[in-house]
Amino acid sequence: MHNVDIELVEMTLDVMKYAIHRITNESPELGSPRKEEELKKQVGETITPSGIGGENAFHLFRDVLVKATVPIDHPRHLAFVPAAPTRAAIMFDLVTSASSIHGAYWMEGAGGIFCENEAMRWLVELTGMPENAFGVFTSGGSAANLSAMVTAREYWRKTKENQNKKGCLITSVGAHSSIKAMAKVIDADVLLVETDDLMNAEALQGKIDSLDKGTMERVFAVVATGGTTNAGIVDDLNGIAKICKELKLWFHVDAAYGGGALAADSVRHLFNGIEKADSITIDPHKWLFSPYDCGAIIYKDPELAKTAHSQEGSYLDIIKDPGAHGFNPADYQIQLTRRLRGLPLWFSLATHGTDKYKWAVERGIELANLAGELISSRPELELIRPPSLSCVLFRRKGWSANEYNNWTYTNHREGIALVTPSKWKTKEGFETVARFCFINPDTTGEDIKVILDTMK
Repeated sequence: MHNVDIELVEMTLDVMKYAIHRITNESPELGSPRKEEELKKQVGETITPSGIGGENAFHLFRDVLVKATVPIDHPRHLAFVPAAPTRAAIMFDLVTSASSIHGAYWMEGAGGIFCENEAMRWLVELTGMPENAFGVFTSGGSAANLSAMVTAREYWRKTKENQNKKGCLITSVGAHSSIKAMAKVIDADVLLVETDDLMNAEALQGKIDSLDKGTMERVFAVVATGGTTNAGIVDDLNGIAKICKELKLWFHVDAAYGGGALAADSVRHLFNGIEKADSITIDPHKWLFSPYDCGAIIYKDPELAKTAHSQEGSYLDIIKDPGAHGFNPADYQIQLTRRLRGLPLWFSLATHGTDKYKWAVERGIELANLAGELISSRPELELIRPPSLSCVLFRRKGWSANEYNNWTYTNHREGIALVTPSKWKTKEGFETVARFCFINPDTTGEDIKVILDTMK
């Protein structure tokens, strides 16, 4: 399996030709999922005792299987939070894998970790956090949020009276689903601040005031959102930070999606107060144009994270030897084994410069505002709320939930676009609405018009 022969050379050429074609293709096909039994019928058995051969396996992927996927960088992929990795970042993802570097410890990965840390310094600079703040790259927002919550809980439990208590955190109903999921992992309760829009200091204080003494004694953190996934809403970070400081609660900001907007001068003021956070999550694979998977967790005091996450074992003793001294990413988040997820971001930043990143993020905001104007000009459509960051929520007047779903499936099946509905809370309950999320600077005003025309 590890021999270098003519078959490997030919397969490598095929793979590289595919990669070059994909990277340079400005109009990728908008694929669609197929049923498992249909795919099985087309490709047959792929894992066999003697193997089917690299050329055959690659052709099955290229000609059948990849067409049953949806490229996240398609200009009309406006569902969920899409992504649009730069060509430079994609190319360096290939280099990262080919280099086979273990990125957990400086002893093995010094050069690659150095590059990651250069990119991390730029992220920290965007947040405006204190000089000693720093972080590491993770597999995504869920791992970053979990790493932060473990750190916060362990810091809370350092006092004797909290050691045997079940912790509790407060967040808003608009928080990302991973907050609740990660709370389950660490066996913590979640208290929700009910709000139709951003979580402000008044709403948070109201929730705190409603708690009995025993519950309040279990609260160790507040999680604010720096750009909700659903609507791009940024919580009142300054107000929340003030309450957290007064009550000595860990202040975490989940800016997995919205954190990219820290690079945009037009909306940076919405994040005032983020610099006061104890920890911040940002996903470069969302709005900072990195390939999946690349998240980041930043700490105001990285030593607290090191105390919570550093692992011990006889096989790891050499890592702590002065001869192997350096920054060890594994000490600051939940994973020991890790690839150098920050390398593609570093290479893209080094290649293009931060000014182009600012432009690309601003383009997403411009597209959202343009979409808002186009929606407002059409009598059959109505904005739910003004566009926020790069998210737009709107309704097609008179449509039911089934009509939104059918609209999604029809557009996807016909190769027009992938745009999915969402929910918005009203006085009557939850309403099904349409939603755009703009990340890709290659999306055009004409793309938006084509999609809106399908709602007539």
